Amino acid sequence: MKYKTIEQLQQHKTQLLDTVMLGSGMQMAAWSNQHDTVSVCSNHHTLSLYVRGGYESYRKTPSGWKNGGAPDRFCLMPEGQESVWDIRGDLSFVHLYYTDQHLRDIALKVWDKEPAQIQLNEQNFSTDPMISAAYRHFLLGCDWQESSNQLQLSSTANLLLNHLLQNYSNVQWALPRITGGIAPYALKHLKDWIEQSLHLPLTIADLAKQVELSEYHFAHMFKQSMHISPHQYVLQQRLKRAHDLVLHSPQDLTDIALSCGFSSASHFSARFKQYFGYTPSHLRK
Repeated sequence: MKYKTIEQLQQHKTQLLDTVMLGSGMQMAAWSNQHDTVSVCSNHHTLSLYVRGGYESYRKTPSGWKNGGAPDRFCLMPEGQESVWDIRGDLSFVHLYYTDQHLRDIALKVWDKEPAQIQLNEQNFSTDPMISAAYRHFLLGCDWQESSNQLQLSSTANLLLNHLLQNYSNVQWALPRITGGIAPYALKHLKDWIEQSLHLPLTIADLAKQVELSEYHFAHMFKQSMHISPHQYVLQQRLKRAHDLVLHSPQDLTDIALSCGFSSASHFSARFKQYFGYTPSHLRK
């Protein structure tokens, strides 16, 4: 899937700061812009969050130019709707790009049924603590190019789409009640599989598949069983494996980082120190 907003924004002054493709085919992009007029009409849906600035960001409406941008305000732009913007100051923002099919997949995984049609309700300069918290804590707070963060990114993107379906669409289904955790034998199989797969850029879909659950049900049932989220558990296992290798193997630290699913030694060292309180090089000394 090529998301048209990316190529349309690059025809203006908008600067692409970072982008990442998620395992499900969704894509995120971080942008900055200043003193520009922008027009986009895309073949996909966009969830946008203001990260910095945006106070002088105006959108053209039938009744004239309207503004209301600010950090943590969001815009929801459904597929096929043209939007014209007059950027009179400077700002940075982050986009999540996705399609109707992604929304249908989420609906199927959560409710085990698909809506006849999905209509998203356009939002301009809106506030939603859940959306801003998900972006700030789980999407903006990590290195998108670090493979060990794929699980966190994919889980958060699914959470956001589920939230949009519930709160900003014509789908008004009650969430299913989930009681109980993962069966002990299935949980053991999953933990063994994770242990053998720590070198891979795992996603929430990879883990859910091992116990034949939907991603939504898996995430909730895993937390009930382990009292920790899947991405936190996998990160802990990566770091514990790395700690053992630093102490007991002759491998250099870069090779250890790669074998435990970290794509850079610097990111590995930062995560290691955050978890254990000291760096891998200090431990080895």
